Amino acid sequence: MLEVMVVITIIAILAAVAVPRFSGLTDDARSAAAVSAVGGARASIATFRTRRVISGGDPFPTLVELTTPGDVITGSLPANPYSGLSTVRAVSESDAESRRVGSETTYGWCYFVDNESEPPRAVIYLNSSEPTRVENADGSFKGANEL
Repeated sequence: MLEVMVVITIIAILAAVAVPRFSGLTDDARSAAAVSAVGGARASIATFRTRRVISGGDPFPTLVELTTPGDVITGSLPANPYSGLSTVRAVSESDAESRRVGSETTYGWCYFVDNESEPPRAVIYLNSSEPTRVENADGSFKGANEL
């Protein structure tokens, strides 16, 4: 019985040391997935833009083109790691500049495009203000919509 108590005590000590060390891994993984998703979406839009500039069309995809599988992205937009949604919400220029989030349970992404401005402009970001593990210069953490 004494041996069992010693073993349980040792396991409890190991758990007390290991659990805090690994508890942030889920947050780190979600942040990495968010950075990857945003980077992939922006790279696809940049490739689309290059093709369209060469062919003489509007440089940035419309919301319909962005959400049509195969037009801009090979499949469809990846799911937002914080909401699990891959739907896209059209936002205004002021919303895009402030990275305003809304309807988080309906939309995973926010997209603004203006092909008529000079220069043309497009902004895509995650529709979530959840904190990530990506640090700002001051040591605070960015929200998912700031990536």
